[in-house]
Amino acid sequence: MFFRLTIAPNFGNFRITMHKVAFHRPRASKVHRQDQILSAVRSKGPRSQGDLLRRLRAQGIQVTQSTLSRDLRTLGLMKGPAGYREPGDDLSAAAPATHRIHMDRMMRGYLTSAARAGNLVVLRTTPGMAHALGVALDRADLDGVVGTVAGDDTLFAATPNPRRARTLERRLHGLIGRR
Repeated sequence: MFFRLTIAPNFGNFRITMHKVAFHRPRASKVHRQDQILSAVRSKGPRSQGDLLRRLRAQGIQVTQSTLSRDLRTLGLMKGPAGYREPGDDLSAAAPATHRIHMDRMMRGYLTSAARAGNLVVLRTTPGMAHALGVALDRADLDGVVGTVAGDDTLFAATPNPRRARTLERRLHGLIGRR
């Protein structure tokens, strides 16, 4: 806590007044905050938003969880089993077979169900893992998967026709619960 002294003349005498002054840190700019987030992810990926919040606050950056969540989305950071990371890290240049092995491992670990709906396959995941599984599925470049759309725990995989959707559904059912 800081105090400010004011000295003012008062009928030939001087009056000294003490005022309490609250000290507050200036808010970090959005660019600075996002640079610190990227730096934390690149050095040692934080495993959760809580971990990242603690790191930022230790650096004097005051941020709310909702702002942090928006920053993570804006920066395109993904949460995987080892924590947050940048897209394209570790498996971006790997061979297609490596991507398929990675996808199978991710599906075994986080996929809870798969159901066909026309030419779509609806995948249910553990909370927060739909995006990571969608990236793994896209990178695996499976024959018949046109693209994916992910939410928090639900993923839609589009196929060109119901027959291909059935084939994908069967493959995924073979992976559920096989850890």
